[in-house]
Amino acid sequence: MKQLKTLVITALLFIGTQTFAQQKIAHIDVQALMTTMPEMKTAQDQVRKIQETYDKEYKGMVAEYQTKLQKYDQEAATVGDAVNETRSKEMQDMGARIQKYEQDARKTLGDKELELIKPIMEKAQKAIQKVAKAKGVTYVLDATSGSGVLFAEGGIDLLADVKKELGF
Repeated sequence: MKQLKTLVITALLFIGTQTFAQQKIAHIDVQALMTTMPEMKTAQDQVRKIQETYDKEYKGMVAEYQTKLQKYDQEAATVGDAVNETRSKEMQDMGARIQKYEQDARKTLGDKELELIKPIMEKAQKAIQKVAKAKGVTYVLDATSGSGVLFAEGGIDLLADVKKELGF
């Protein structure tokens, strides 16, 4: 009985390894693909322009804050406590508005970047799938550095074929 059990387990392992050995595995550096796509460069330029606009506005707000703060500090000794208290409250409110603007700008910029990159990622994914199917590949691993693929030598590298499929 024990020998029969061992024989069945051995047979299952053999069949499992044979099935896996028949699978074609390929890899692609998705990051390299994405950074070379013309659409990605266009999206990055759009994000950069939006960021420059936000940076300019933010710097203007900070400059105005600093100018008022200097003025109020210089005049603090000559004006009354009520005026100083009002000015202090004004500066706190202005500081809070600047912080909120910075947070909102970061969120909006991140959302815009995702909005621009999502269709590019989908296009790359479709091209990878099309090339993989054409080559009879069952699994495609992301060979981007730090993606969890520890070793990818040999096998099928789809990067050149996917670039060709995308027209560049």
